[in-house]
Amino acid sequence: MTDSRGSILMANRTLATWLDLEAAALTGKRFLDLMPVSGRMFYETHFSPMLRMQGFFHEVAIDLVKGDKSRLAVLANATQRTEGEETVTRIAIFQATSRRKYERELSDARAELAAANASLTQTAKLRDEFVAILGHDLRNPVAAIGSGMRVLYKEELTPKGRKVVELVEGSVQRMSGLIDDILDLSKARLGGGLTVVRRAEPNLAHEIGQVVSEVEVGAGRSIATRLDLPGPLYVDSARIMQLLSNLLGNAISHGAADQPIEVSAVIREGCLEVEVSNGGDPIPSETLPRLFQPFFRGNDSAGTQGLGLGLHISSEIAEAHGGTLDVSSSPERTTFLLRIPCGEGPQAI
Repeated sequence: MTDSRGSILMANRTLATWLDLEAAALTGKRFLDLMPVSGRMFYETHFSPMLRMQGFFHEVAIDLVKGDKSRLAVLANATQRTEGEETVTRIAIFQATSRRKYERELSDARAELAAANASLTQTAKLRDEFVAILGHDLRNPVAAIGSGMRVLYKEELTPKGRKVVELVEGSVQRMSGLIDDILDLSKARLGGGLTVVRRAEPNLAHEIGQVVSEVEVGAGRSIATRLDLPGPLYVDSARIMQLLSNLLGNAISHGAADQPIEVSAVIREGCLEVEVSNGGDPIPSETLPRLFQPFFRGNDSAGTQGLGLGLHISSEIAEAHGGTLDVSSSPERTTFLLRIPCGEGPQAI
């Protein structure tokens, strides 16, 4: 307890023991004299005015100087009231050594975490830049191999030689697709998402039909279509066709071979809706939340090839158009639904 001048009127034995002093030695000292110089200044400029204005303060962290000149970390609660003609301040003090240690450790841990996050971010950026450079550098030799195979295919070859050339050309096409996926992923990560350029597409239904026909020929499957699209539509048609090709490839790889694949494209409520559905086993419920994550391949029992980027890139294309790509799956059908607002006028997103 202190008087209006801050002199200690009474202190209990516990405080004296903490400070390695006699209780009588505390009486008459100013409470400020128990603090280091820096603590006195802070107390006078911050907590003393607060005490005068509102009459109390709670859990103020201060240091007290012990008899051996070491410091004791404490928390102080204080109330001030007038008793007769004297203003008396009652101060309750609690040791806070463990709390201070915890706070310092927490602060150090946060600083270490921030440094680790910054390092991881830089590492991820360097990795993506390396992958992007690697993808660009791989394109030229792969294109050269493809050109060489096309030239060689025109020569007189034995049936076995022709078969080998066809196999190499197929491998070149798959490698080109993988490189394109890697480059798209790198662009999305380095640039904050894929860039799409909306242009007037007078006959998007024709473009969709052409992609469907190419997939039918390549996979030897029949695909039912229902296309009702007025023109023009302002979309990035190349990206939309890339998305459609990914979805059809997914339907062929994971759908039942004896059940139809269906594609529809309509305008509904001011949005372009493209739907791809297939029969077969439903997608497990635990797989659905991860389906659009990069490099997620789900169940590889179908012997699918690729990096697991197709659906992720498709979702990025939808998002870049300001739309969504959703999936629903039941024992009857698995359906992917692209829904994007119909753009008005050419624009870059």
